[in-house]
Amino acid sequence: MKIVNADLKAGQGMTSERTRDRLVRQLRDEGIRDERVLQVMRQVPRHLFVDEALASRAYENTALPIGRSQTISQPYIVARMTEALLGDETLDTVLEVGTGSGYQTAVLAPLVRRVYTVERIAPLLEQAKQRFRLLKLRNIHPRHSDGGMGLPEFSPYDGIIVTAAPEGIPLALVEQLRPGARMILPIGGARAQALVKVTRTAKGYDTEMLEPVNFVPLLGGVET
Repeated sequence: MKIVNADLKAGQGMTSERTRDRLVRQLRDEGIRDERVLQVMRQVPRHLFVDEALASRAYENTALPIGRSQTISQPYIVARMTEALLGDETLDTVLEVGTGSGYQTAVLAPLVRRVYTVERIAPLLEQAKQRFRLLKLRNIHPRHSDGGMGLPEFSPYDGIIVTAAPEGIPLALVEQLRPGARMILPIGGARAQALVKVTRTAKGYDTEMLEPVNFVPLLGGVET
């Protein structure tokens, strides 16, 4: 996959500011209310996170393929998950499971102090790291790892966001949340999935179903 040339960082044509403004209006219409999230969604150059052949579609409100049977999530879903993760708080340290293209990571980076992100597919992680360097996002700490296990060595986290769907709630990740912190993730199988907010409590965790979604499955192991 070829990364869009750096001279397109500012965007032009179908990646222009006008196109980004239209996307933000769509996100507002679909219920995104957090102005911090909307501002970042407008600023992050999504066209840098897709293949050059798909750059003209980067600001459509749709998921797009990124190779290795993975996708870059629909902008609405990225905004929805980010808004649900933040709540009314300012978060310090967040874990992302499933770096993918790096787009969700880049949206999180301006909104929190530190992002740890894990990706099991090495070539996707290397491309994402190139993009982070291009955009000078220095508070992102990428790891090539089996994301289902998280990164317990840097826990507890103020939030966890999972961008692939396990069939149930991974207790190993819940245990890496600080008490009161949230994890946003899709759960379910190929036929039905739901976006869920999991809040760690003193006795375990509480869950809240947010809406139906469709994500790739969360797989174990690593690929080089």
